[in-house]
Amino acid sequence: MHFIVKLFPEITIKSAPVRKRFTRQLQNNLRTLIRRHDGGARVTRDWEKIDVYCDSDNESLNLAVKQILASTPGVAFFYEVSAFTYQTMHDIYERTAEVWLDTLAGKTFCVRVKRSGKHDFTSIDVERYVGGGLNQYSEAAGVRLKDPDITVNLEIKNDTVYVVRDRKSGLGGFPLGTQDPVLSLISGGFDSTVASYLTIKRGLKTHYCFFNLGGRDHELGCKEVAYYLWNRFGASHRVRFVTVPFEEVVGEILENVSQGNMGVILKRMMLRAASVVAEHQGIEALVTGESVAQVSSQTLANLTMIDRVTDTLVLRPLITMDKGDIINIARQIGAEGFAASMPEYCGVISKRPTTRAHADKIKADEENFDFEVLERAINKAKVESIDEVMNVSDEDLLVDEFSYLPTDSVVIDIRHPDEVEKSPLAVEAGRSLVIPFYALAKEVDQLPKAQYLLYCDQGVMSRLHASHLLNSGAGNFGVYRPKS
Repeated sequence: MHFIVKLFPEITIKSAPVRKRFTRQLQNNLRTLIRRHDGGARVTRDWEKIDVYCDSDNESLNLAVKQILASTPGVAFFYEVSAFTYQTMHDIYERTAEVWLDTLAGKTFCVRVKRSGKHDFTSIDVERYVGGGLNQYSEAAGVRLKDPDITVNLEIKNDTVYVVRDRKSGLGGFPLGTQDPVLSLISGGFDSTVASYLTIKRGLKTHYCFFNLGGRDHELGCKEVAYYLWNRFGASHRVRFVTVPFEEVVGEILENVSQGNMGVILKRMMLRAASVVAEHQGIEALVTGESVAQVSSQTLANLTMIDRVTDTLVLRPLITMDKGDIINIARQIGAEGFAASMPEYCGVISKRPTTRAHADKIKADEENFDFEVLERAINKAKVESIDEVMNVSDEDLLVDEFSYLPTDSVVIDIRHPDEVEKSPLAVEAGRSLVIPFYALAKEVDQLPKAQYLLYCDQGVMSRLHASHLLNSGAGNFGVYRPKS
């Protein structure tokens, strides 16, 4: 299988040295990602494109490569092509007919050609010749140059013709590794999730900082969101997940800060802590999911007051976006279910929050705040590699594992819906359910009493959730790990 990868347009308008650097970085990223699935694929590049060659008989690898190309920053779109050498224009027609002749039955179509190199014909000459032949020898409904049912795309480079079988959109943006790293303050909700995705898409190596306000469910859910974003869109580079225990900070705010200023001061404390974490990690910018006037702490006056506690650059990708647009992006990237099901543990909720914090009142409240509490929280911050955040020791996960399906037990496939669709679990009819891991907490109480075995590809998340459900007394849960 041969794929042609087209660069994001903003890459092509860079200066020659920058364009070369960006293209090389994208090539390296694709090699790294594809190597996780199989070492047999080749990734090459030239000035205008990147070529990916796979074993045509390895269907699982080809599907994995398609997913990688669709989810890697820097890719505008990609073609699945068949490449042939030719001598005459009729050779081009015959190679095109081998791919497209039967598909055109009952459809209108047109032929579009892009050409580079020296030839004794023009692109329009090829379009007319190939289009005429396809129209004559197929059962097509005819040629239509505007809005046809099918567009047959050909690319001719010197003595090679590339017949495009399929065209898929890519992610766009810049390749990871071409921009400096950032630290995203992630809560797992719609806003911080989408903000993190947008920075990844722009080529920013995005690390994560989570402030635990009290609750294991929230921490686990947030780790799952961060892992999903990294694994799907940014796995060419390792990043870190930092957890800062903020329960004592919340308690100090509730006890010593006036009602109206609680939200603003909580954000100021988070920004202070994140700035220290970023400095320790060698990161020069923070990312938040704030949008103007979405909540009381996000008015311009309050954002200004929040930013005064740090000299670190704060990026806000969503600052002028509507909530509906943010949710739409979350849906498009497969993260809507995470955000909608994310438990909230924020105990700092003011009855009458200020929309215009005053510096003197903020200063007075913070004079009552014990900053040693904040310092202790920062010192207790836990730094983990993102590819290890879901790992826990066996002693913490005392759950039964089964390689077979016991009588009267039911398997719950907790994988992301995209994974379930790509590789359905083979289980006897009526003995399986599909409940994504992020929806388990809400749906488990509705299940009839039975023995439930959770399933995921690697067995990590299924063990985490089964252990948590057992410890919470939710029912009889184990793990299903069929023999491969």
